Amino acid sequence: MVDSAHIDSFRDYLVDIRRVSPNTVASYIRDVNQLFGFLNDSGKSTISDITEVDVRMFIQNLENNGRSVATISRCITSLKVFFTRLTQEGLFKENPILGISTKSREKKPPQLHSDIEIERFLSLPDGTGAKSLRDKAILETLYATGLRVSELISLDVSDVNLETGLLICRNGNERNIPIYAQAIKAINLYLKASRKILAHPGENALFVNANGKRLSRQGLWKILDSYKKEAQIDDDITPQTLRNSFAAHLLENGADLQSLQKLLGHADISSTRVIARAVKNQIKDVYNKSHPKA
Repeated sequence: MVDSAHIDSFRDYLVDIRRVSPNTVASYIRDVNQLFGFLNDSGKSTISDITEVDVRMFIQNLENNGRSVATISRCITSLKVFFTRLTQEGLFKENPILGISTKSREKKPPQLHSDIEIERFLSLPDGTGAKSLRDKAILETLYATGLRVSELISLDVSDVNLETGLLICRNGNERNIPIYAQAIKAINLYLKASRKILAHPGENALFVNANGKRLSRQGLWKILDSYKKEAQIDDDITPQTLRNSFAAHLLENGADLQSLQKLLGHADISSTRVIARAVKNQIKDVYNKSHPKA
């Protein structure tokens, strides 16, 4: 069943015409080879004999083997590109995957941390060295502002006004965000005692790495991972869960949706409502578990 000529031609198409990343190329080829392996075991001998029924049987086999919705959806996408290309080349009269749609992904509610868990996490950098002061300022800034990863690492020193307690987010949806006193203190200590030690001369970035250059996305994740292990919190702590918790705790303390939408930089308030529903469901769960008559 495996026809190396068609595989090689498909790989060239992905690289030269579609110009997709090497990881995507590898993923597409792996999915196609997986289909070929399944059909070979089923007795199919040539690619041109493949029908929509064959593809549906393959998808069903993935489901039966416990593959996730995301994995199956990705596989269907790979096969759509492959078969559409072969149909255009005249190998099929009817595209065998045309009637097959990708699976709807299961939408998980936003993960939230309690204020006690957040407080424990923020207290982990002990402030005894330059990197620790920087990390303290980073964690406090994330929770104080609800910034996305890209927004945090894009901050320059000039974007923070400690006297007014405001931070300007210029990445994406530009907005002014207030900073609470503890975060102001952490940033101030970092700027005075730590950043001038760490930062490369002429670097404008607010948060820098060990080489004195602007902190990268990967660098931020490494910092969070290092403290996550110490936090002894069951759920993962990520920039997104800190952002979710920032929003949830504001809602719990009386913030309205429109104001929260502006703080988060959501283009559509429906994104903000997702967090509001998660907060309501969390409160309902606590009630059902704790009320003696629930």
